[in-house]
Amino acid sequence: MGKYAIGVDYGTESGRALVVDVETGAELASAVHPYANGVIDERLPANAGGARLEPDWALQDPNDYIEVLKHAVPEALRLSGVSPDDVIGVGIDFTACTMLPTLRDGTPLCETPQWRNHPHAWVKLWKHHAAQPEADRVNQVARDMGEGWLDRYGGKISSEWFFPKALQILNEAPEVYAAAERLIEACDWVIWQLTGIETRNSCTAGYKAIYQKETGFPRREYLAALHPDFADVVETRMSREILPLGARAGGITAQAAAWTGLKPGTAVAVANVDAHVTVPSAQATDPGVMVMIMGTSICHMVIGENLQVVPGMCGVVEDGITPGTFGYEAGQSAVGDIFGWFVENNVPAWVDRAAEAAGLNVHAYLEREAAKLRPGESGLLALDWHNGNRSTLVDVELGGLMLGATLLTKPHEQYRALIEATAFGTREIIEALERNSVPVKRLVAAGGLPEKNHLLMQIYADVTQREIGVVRAVQAPAHGAAMHGAVAAGFYKDIYAAADAMGGLKDVVFKPNPAHKDDYDALFADYKSLYDYFGRGTNDVMKRLRARRSGHA
Repeated sequence: MGKYAIGVDYGTESGRALVVDVETGAELASAVHPYANGVIDERLPANAGGARLEPDWALQDPNDYIEVLKHAVPEALRLSGVSPDDVIGVGIDFTACTMLPTLRDGTPLCETPQWRNHPHAWVKLWKHHAAQPEADRVNQVARDMGEGWLDRYGGKISSEWFFPKALQILNEAPEVYAAAERLIEACDWVIWQLTGIETRNSCTAGYKAIYQKETGFPRREYLAALHPDFADVVETRMSREILPLGARAGGITAQAAAWTGLKPGTAVAVANVDAHVTVPSAQATDPGVMVMIMGTSICHMVIGENLQVVPGMCGVVEDGITPGTFGYEAGQSAVGDIFGWFVENNVPAWVDRAAEAAGLNVHAYLEREAAKLRPGESGLLALDWHNGNRSTLVDVELGGLMLGATLLTKPHEQYRALIEATAFGTREIIEALERNSVPVKRLVAAGGLPEKNHLLMQIYADVTQREIGVVRAVQAPAHGAAMHGAVAAGFYKDIYAAADAMGGLKDVVFKPNPAHKDDYDALFADYKSLYDYFGRGTNDVMKRLRARRSGHA
């Protein structure tokens, strides 16, 4: 009989379980379980009192993660026809930073009667941006104290990361912070529930919690400067024991076996992040290959042989993606979300009718019409900051912009301009890396968008003037998680061996059209002018408008 691993990919709205053949990397079957409470961004659930949330909050219910184990894993096993006896390992990946406060035994605070109705007791999802004041303080104090690690994170820590979120709990709800015996990434918490052992992984620690292999977490003196009661956060609520990716966190407990249908003792890998775990699935473990995980947002991952400081990066972490290398992370906070927002809120009824008459959904119809345009023909130029800018400005208070609209502007022209804007955002990231001696030779795409929108992929190739391959695995993050499960089980000696055997690309390659280079170079130059003007402090009108929207003007 063959041997198999299961990867569980925890996304923003649902979790997916995938059964993978560990010898060939073939995807046998998958199952999705939607989160019952989804993204909690307006008010707490009714059974938690229904408290209204302020702007920029984004929470989740940790029980939704357990329900994925109870439903998606058994269903994927059933569909695959694989016996639990032949499953040798399990790996998971997660959106990050997604963190929660718990008791010492791992019980989430939001599941205790005392704290059920308090928003700060719930999971803070990756796109929880309400900790911006704390992020500003994290950055200012680091600059004032000359903390050397700040440069490794592009000179600015995001409000999405671990310490701003933890500090927000302390500042706004000190009673919740006092009750929190552990603060932990949701991915590590799920591993805790599967194995009964609390572990912390090198990926989220490195990229989201300012952990560096040679120096550890930020100094106690620095943490105390943020808040006197924050000085001991690492000792009292976290852990200094950080495990490498692919390590065995433990074995499936009897309780988790009952949830999943797997055998007790099945090896469980240390947790990972959805973007980072995709790199070996794409066989992109060599330096200079950028993997773009393209969905609601984009995460950009590239391996480097040396440590370089790159302004505006999300981070560079030794062993953060693959062992023995430096992993560089960048990202765009909204991509597919922008296209979804546009279709839901800006498309007139005649487009719906035209799409239906053509037998297409609205996205496909707009793509078809937009493909008829030459670069720049619409006369439009956009900034892709509808959910802020992650790289290279690291500023969640920025907003989107469309320039050049007239009374003749059509929806498909706007749709194309938004696609081009997101491609320009990726080019800005590539150029920032290369300006700082981190080469980007070719691109590999993963996620939902490469499968759905070929115009988008061609525009990205044209704008970046690089060939773009596509990951073979349909569910690349879950596939990469399963690969780490195979390593944790000892089937492969390391993730490089697993990538060679299980990873791969499709035959399709998007090649840049040389005829579009000059047009896109010119448009990108104009994009950069807007990018710097509105994003680097020359004109802070976007922030003033945001403050008015939030009632803080």
